[in-house]
Amino acid sequence: MKFLKINLILFFFGLTTFGQELQKEQIYLADPTIFEENGTYYLYGTKGDPRIEGEGFLVYTSKDLKKWEGPAGVNDGFALKKGAAFGTKGFWAPQIFKHENKYYMAYTANENIAIATSDSPLGPFTNDEEALKAPVRQIDPFIFFDNGKAYLYHVRLQDGNRIFVAEMTPDLKSIKPETLKECINAETGWEDTQNVEWPVAEGPTVIKKDNLYYLIYSANDFRNPDYAVGYATSVRPMGPWKKAESSPIISRKTTQKNGSGHGDLIQKENGNLYYVFHTHYSKDIVHPRKTALVRLNFESSDVKIDSDSFKWLKL
Repeated sequence: MKFLKINLILFFFGLTTFGQELQKEQIYLADPTIFEENGTYYLYGTKGDPRIEGEGFLVYTSKDLKKWEGPAGVNDGFALKKGAAFGTKGFWAPQIFKHENKYYMAYTANENIAIATSDSPLGPFTNDEEALKAPVRQIDPFIFFDNGKAYLYHVRLQDGNRIFVAEMTPDLKSIKPETLKECINAETGWEDTQNVEWPVAEGPTVIKKDNLYYLIYSANDFRNPDYAVGYATSVRPMGPWKKAESSPIISRKTTQKNGSGHGDLIQKENGNLYYVFHTHYSKDIVHPRKTALVRLNFESSDVKIDSDSFKWLKL
């Protein structure tokens, strides 16, 4: 019943906005992330259109990353629902992880970063309705643990969307301001194809392989068909970061889909790494954004995608 209700809403929205029916099987989540535990994959993300992002975060489940079920959240399909945690609008870009036997969701709402907790990946995720304190607007959190420390990679809205990192306090309730450092900002070339006044670098994800840190990020405005994914490397979690000359690794050239970007990594039991991300609805329409998956290969210090592995995430 929850699935029927939500898809009827999406169906009506599609008819009135685009003059065409949405695909009932397709999952429409932007800025997606996948959390895995005990053989079950949990998919979360931003609702597919920014005009209907005021409710919270839905969650879908799968056993194989191919066939998905849901929405399965405990609160009308939502793992986090407005009213139970910080935020009244703009619920964007969640990250879910387990820490000290508790499930955490770092997310954006009201252009602030908040962290909610739950006893289950299905929710309900709740917090004390406070955001992390900062002197600027900030979005797109990604918390990374390394050598006993937690690092918050995130985007600060100052002279563009810029990616920063800071060490967090042990309770994960704040950052250590003296450790704040800029990692990446969008410059020329693939990162700013429209030469805009407010360049965008966002959606950070960090992974460590063979003593090298990889910062995977997106650049350009998400409405730009050239929205794409690149990466940078460092020998330390705080940087400095060296941008890869092979970027972007995921773009409309490699996927044949406009607006390919802003996602997260998920590793299967066999060790294969995948990147879950969103694309535009179609060649001419941005919303609602569609959820997709592609395999990443790490060759030496280079990252490449297996274009043949591209697939939509569907019910």
